[in-house]
Amino acid sequence: MTLEKVSIKEINNEVSLSDSLNVIKDSFITVVRELNLTEENCPSNPAFANLVNLQKMKDKGIGMFGLYKERNQIGFVPIEKADDVFYIERLSVLPGYRHKGYGKHLMDFVFGYVKAQGAEKVSIGIVDENLVLKNWYKLYGFIETGLKKYEHLPFTVCYMEKVVERECSKITLTDRL
Repeated sequence: MTLEKVSIKEINNEVSLSDSLNVIKDSFITVVRELNLTEENCPSNPAFANLVNLQKMKDKGIGMFGLYKERNQIGFVPIEKADDVFYIERLSVLPGYRHKGYGKHLMDFVFGYVKAQGAEKVSIGIVDENLVLKNWYKLYGFIETGLKKYEHLPFTVCYMEKVVERECSKITLTDRL
């Protein structure tokens, strides 16, 4: 499938930050509903984020990027550097654009970006019970590095990582996010 008129742009102003917030909230609400998460039992879930949360991330130096189809933002990914590891969280693709290669497009961008920064690996933490997402990351080449049950979260966090390869473009996914 060819992704026509798709671009990735850095999020660098309040309008694009606000648009990104909407993408995050609309993307994560599906998982919130599936797992019966609420703002009371899981206030840190991105579905309940606000503009202040995103601005704090931006102020911390976390790179933020939006995926655009024509002029509409349909995806989002923040990339945080810590030593030789880059962390991604809140990777978002709007529900109507899932399973069409846009998530892979964002991940390919992430790996190109971190490779250019000289990174050794990319790390993520996801809801372990979200098997569709977990399997998608495995297909992309991430390996599970640990599970942790936090007292304040109603699910188990699965930590995964992937070593930055010389050629990320050779990755083929049969099941696209």
